[in-house]
Amino acid sequence: MQLNDIIAMSEDQERGAWFVLADPLTGRPTGIRLRIAGPDSETQRKARLRLADDLVEMSDIDGRVSSENREKARIANLARCVLGWECDEDGQPVPFNTANVIRLIRAATWVEAQIDAYASDRAAHRGGA
Repeated sequence: MQLNDIIAMSEDQERGAWFVLADPLTGRPTGIRLRIAGPDSETQRKARLRLADDLVEMSDIDGRVSSENREKARIANLARCVLGWECDEDGQPVPFNTANVIRLIRAATWVEAQIDAYASDRAAHRGGA
């Protein structure tokens, strides 16, 4: 591997890769697709920096961050890794925005777990699928 190969991999990850959310019991596709930036992308690097800033802003005078605020910051960080989606509610497309992505992530822990696992999976992002 050469430097240009590493740079190309990071650029592929910046474009993101499509991920289909799976039913947690059957493993069947739910029909919800998310385009997620890879772990070596600039998007995720910026999200990590923003997470650190958010935690500093949420800290009290002694530097402590409540569990509730830490969870809020972590979910916002994960939402920043989503670049786009195909998601319907009541038969209508749900607008893509951070608030709606956070709403989806908070809908169920299995949703959060799948998105988080995919966002950190370098192999899944190889080649900008």
